[in-house]
Amino acid sequence: MLLRMTWIMAIIYPIVVIFIVDEVRFIDYFRNAGESFSELGTRLSHLAVADLVILGSGLAGAILSGIVMRILRAKGYRMF
Repeated sequence: MLLRMTWIMAIIYPIVVIFIVDEVRFIDYFRNAGESFSELGTRLSHLAVADLVILGSGLAGAILSGIVMRILRAKGYRMF
């Protein structure tokens, strides 16, 4: 039911990417935010071009799926 929401995947996708790329525990983003986000920025900047293309394409797909679902709903189509 949660996946039926239009923009939920565009919100969840960056969180999933952070878990894939970074090796910092989730709780450290709240306990030691400055160092954790600095580490995340360093890890993202050291990714290969192919990895960036794959991750960027996934985010673009999540955003485009939200746009398409809104357009289809406006035209009267019902998903699920």
